[in-house]
Amino acid sequence: MKILDKYIIRKFLGTFFYCISLIIAISIVFDISEKIDDFLNKKAPLKAIVFDYYLNFIPYFINLFSPLFVFISVIFFTAKMASQTEIVAVLGSGISFKRLLLPYFIAATLLASLSFYLNGWVIPHANEKRLAFENVYIRNPYVYRGKNIHRQIKPGEYIYLESYNNNENTGYQFSFEKIKDGNLSFKLMAENIRWDSVSGKWKLENYFSRRIEGMHEYLKTGNRLDTILPFKPTEFNRRITNIEAMDNKDLDRFIEAEKMKGAENVEFYLIEKYKRMALPFSTFILTLIGVSLSSKKTRGGLGAQLGIGIMLSFAYILFMQVSYTFATNGNLPAIFAVWMPNILFAILSIFLLKKAPK
Repeated sequence: MKILDKYIIRKFLGTFFYCISLIIAISIVFDISEKIDDFLNKKAPLKAIVFDYYLNFIPYFINLFSPLFVFISVIFFTAKMASQTEIVAVLGSGISFKRLLLPYFIAATLLASLSFYLNGWVIPHANEKRLAFENVYIRNPYVYRGKNIHRQIKPGEYIYLESYNNNENTGYQFSFEKIKDGNLSFKLMAENIRWDSVSGKWKLENYFSRRIEGMHEYLKTGNRLDTILPFKPTEFNRRITNIEAMDNKDLDRFIEAEKMKGAENVEFYLIEKYKRMALPFSTFILTLIGVSLSSKKTRGGLGAQLGIGIMLSFAYILFMQVSYTFATNGNLPAIFAVWMPNILFAILSIFLLKKAPK
């Protein structure tokens, strides 16, 4: 590795970690000022605030902001090199622009690999503690608001609830069906259903059951029935953000289970899955855009190039959020919504690369 490569990699990584440290420090200060009332009102212990919340808050926000600050870091130190005619000297010595990109992509690979590892395995376990803290000391109690709930609990086994109160673990207008070979083999209905945590059973009131065995049909009614059913209250007590606490393997298993159940938030879960790959990959695209944009000495100097870079960063984030919204609230496939910003900005990077000084 040449001296030039080491110099650029050191500049890249040094600027990135310096910038990300500043934004994390600022974020913590703003977060404390915003949540101090919650900490005091709910008497959160100092040890829990520091070790359960903020210690796990830091890796989450580092990974969240990393693509943005990769971009800003590249523009900042490359524009400074250009303003000091270092880029001109490098290209004038016979080194091609493509060869100049090599140390940038070595550093980008290190950051993208770190981001991918953090995203898939480290941050989910950190989020588990952070979200648990938020649920106790920051957020209001979770309220399940689903209506007319249809779920496939197991292959061929379906439940329906008109509504469910997760604070009382009670569902209303309940039905449970078993379908075998395309035919109804069992159906259980009740006016309401309540979970008994002591016995680990569901208590049904005013129930009606129908069992079909060949040519025979068996009917049963009653005021109360204690029974075991193939689902638990956790089906309705899970915040949608809880997927942030799942590593890649757990998330894949969870998505498959939710698809089988016919859950309504599958697109949101798929976005989380694809985002864990797309965000680290965006490091390469934003690095290429940053180098191509800032390697030419301009009349406006560093400020103008940094301003353009920040504008493009916000455009990327805005476009990313809009595409996510279309996936969760529209018919846009999740994988396309997640990768579309990368695809469009990759096209932009190729255009800027052609315009870069050679």
